Amino acid sequence: MAEPLHPAAVDHLPFFITAPGQTDVLLVAMFIFILLIIFLAGILYFRLHALPEHMAHGASKGQLQLVAVLALIALFTHNHLFWIAALLLALIEFPDFSSPISSMASSLRKIAGMAGKQAEPASTEAAAGPAEAQPAPTRPHSVQTEPQLTRVEEPGAAAEDLSERRG
Repeated sequence: MAEPLHPAAVDHLPFFITAPGQTDVLLVAMFIFILLIIFLAGILYFRLHALPEHMAHGASKGQLQLVAVLALIALFTHNHLFWIAALLLALIEFPDFSSPISSMASSLRKIAGMAGKQAEPASTEAAAGPAEAQPAPTRPHSVQTEPQLTRVEEPGAAAEDLSERRG
């Protein structure tokens, strides 16, 4: 037997009003919708904070690390100035100082005649064997353990040579 409606109630109720004891479908749908929106907003937030790092990915390692640190500081401190600085550094291309310097170093190596020389091994006795004792290789800039004595000339002799050269 159907219960009679209250005299103040309307004949037709909207779909979102549920009967007592039934599941509220609109509440469940809105709960899932809100969770989805929060999740998508979090993804957007983290993508936005990672934008300077993605932009600086093709740059040098130092620039990428600097931009990444600034973006991370901005993420944890919520200070937007760090993020703006990271974004500006990602947009600016740093000049390449290492290529010209390495080119100069290789040219100086060629001029000095050291282009093909490799570093000498530390111990040649182990390779040659005990029967053939070879002298240790000399290095151009070895550390001197004993003081080196040089001959000192008389001050008068050096002055006379200079005056004769000047003419």
